[in-house]
Amino acid sequence: MVFIFKIDKTMQAIASLLHFHNTREMSYLRLRKLLYIADRESLKETGQPITGDQLVAMEHGPVLSSVYNLIKGEHSAWGHWSRFFQKSGYRLKLILDTGNGKLSKYEIAKLREITRTYDEMNEWEMVDIVHEFPEWKRNDPGKSAKPIPLEHLLEAIGRAGDLEAIVQDARDQNAFDQLFASVKGAEATVAASI
Repeated sequence: MVFIFKIDKTMQAIASLLHFHNTREMSYLRLRKLLYIADRESLKETGQPITGDQLVAMEHGPVLSSVYNLIKGEHSAWGHWSRFFQKSGYRLKLILDTGNGKLSKYEIAKLREITRTYDEMNEWEMVDIVHEFPEWKRNDPGKSAKPIPLEHLLEAIGRAGDLEAIVQDARDQNAFDQLFASVKGAEATVAASI
């Protein structure tokens, strides 16, 4: 994987979509489509997705894999996730505020824009929209699931020529995040021993 899934940032993005929609709950099918579109547009505009999640083509369109598994309760971080979100039937409800400190101003604005753009559409209209995305059409899995390669998404959004730069930026960011986490952990250990 090129990008690393960021659970807390993803949870804040989902909570933001719910807040911008003026509700604390929404059809999780619709929510997954909105978040996918936000990730897609962020990648197109900045070279970085919001969530870092792996892309998968499924029957009802492209899906962010970890988000899908979290909603189903089948992800290793489900215990953390379930403190903030609750699935009820086909809806996802925010039960505890996540804050938005992990999101950039650009990401918050993008999530707000996506909410406004698709405000009048229901989940099945959203499915129709994402079924038109070239990366989904190219990887249409029928009734199963199939990973969407980054190359296919970049071609679809007009950034195929940027593949190497985007991959290198992601690797650099991942290395920085790991280094920062190591330094932060070392500082906490030193502080605890004082």
